[in-house]
Amino acid sequence: MIELYESQRAMRNMRRAAMQRGVVAILDVGSSKIGCLVLRFDGSDREMEVEGVGPMAGQAGFRVIGAATTRSRGVRFGEIHAMQETERAIRTAVQAAQKMANIRVDHVIACFSGGAPRSYGLAGAIDLEGHVVTEQDVSRVLSACEVPEYGEGREVLHAQPVNFALDHRSGLGDPRGQMGMRLATDMHMLTVDAAAIQNLAHCVKRCDLELAGVASSSYVSGISAMVEDEQELGGACIDLGGGTTGLSIFMKKHMIYADSVKMGGDHVTGDISMGLGVPTATAERIKTFYGGVVATGMDDREMIEIGGDTGDWEHDRRTVSRAELIGIMRPRVEEILEEVRRRLDAAGFEHLPSQQIVLTGGGSQIPGLDGLASRILGQQVRLGRPLRVHGLPQSATGPGFASAVGLCLFAAHPQDEWWDFEIPVDRYPARSLRRAVKWFKDNW
Repeated sequence: MIELYESQRAMRNMRRAAMQRGVVAILDVGSSKIGCLVLRFDGSDREMEVEGVGPMAGQAGFRVIGAATTRSRGVRFGEIHAMQETERAIRTAVQAAQKMANIRVDHVIACFSGGAPRSYGLAGAIDLEGHVVTEQDVSRVLSACEVPEYGEGREVLHAQPVNFALDHRSGLGDPRGQMGMRLATDMHMLTVDAAAIQNLAHCVKRCDLELAGVASSSYVSGISAMVEDEQELGGACIDLGGGTTGLSIFMKKHMIYADSVKMGGDHVTGDISMGLGVPTATAERIKTFYGGVVATGMDDREMIEIGGDTGDWEHDRRTVSRAELIGIMRPRVEEILEEVRRRLDAAGFEHLPSQQIVLTGGGSQIPGLDGLASRILGQQVRLGRPLRVHGLPQSATGPGFASAVGLCLFAAHPQDEWWDFEIPVDRYPARSLRRAVKWFKDNW
């Protein structure tokens, strides 16, 4: 715990140093693509950046000056499987983005979707000594949270205070300077497999770059694809990637739950490849141009040419109806959404005041997906694109870039986490884990 705490704090300091220098690279390490954005920070906002508690500030203070993507290699289910291949792909993306930006970058902030994320809700309370809440009191109450035994080989990726209560007033964002006798907090903690973070850090280091921060893709996608009201009143972001489908729930502008399903767009492509007996590249092309999940009478008549290059003319000349293609794609998409539904139920999503669901990520572009999702997940479903950020090229504004854009916002305005405060870190006895959703049932 202590080493982890120190390494997170060291990364935070590095991020600050990178912002002082004015440039930092954003790296989205996905199963189907690796994206890199180079951000330039202008000095105007740097002084205004408030350290400490509070929700995300507005988007300002940076612009994208370089962007590149490359086909992902060596990454499966959002985790690195083949170090050298991933290293090559990261190098390719970073070099191309640097070339476009015409500047050298030393620091990167990365996000990934694997590592079997697990959410915990923690709570802590202290009596105030001086009746006015100080920075020290916030540190003390955070360190009073009882950390559960989250298992060997796991690391804390995010640990954020999501709610403060002062005496009988709950739902406070920043209690500092307020008066009271007793301060309590609820914290959301997200743990992942330590190996996933270590491999990513090692890979980045082998590319001669410094890692200045790590984030969960599910979290940063939610930051960029959900509008402020959805983050405030309660909503979920479902990020349909290539190898995994990320899931995050927000409330009062904080993430209170995250998870991921080990299935994504690549599995749909795999089904098409198997079902039609075509190579993966052909299956991907057919999916992109003709795919869908809702068949109409027209689709029986619409024939798709399956070009092949086996050299067998009869085999290469085959056609398939669009209805058949939809018949292959739909069961897998339903399976992914059903699994997401199960995770949302387990998190107690139905207890939120608002239950808006936002679909984003490259896989969300399948025609008819929003209709199918609203049938499986509940009525309020919309397709989300990432927020506009300055300087982002048109090619990087689609839903496939939600996590990269969210990571830009995270880099510019990191939400407070545990390690931003001077905390005496010790191990605390375990407490039950099902608190993640309990506090807002009580408070709203």
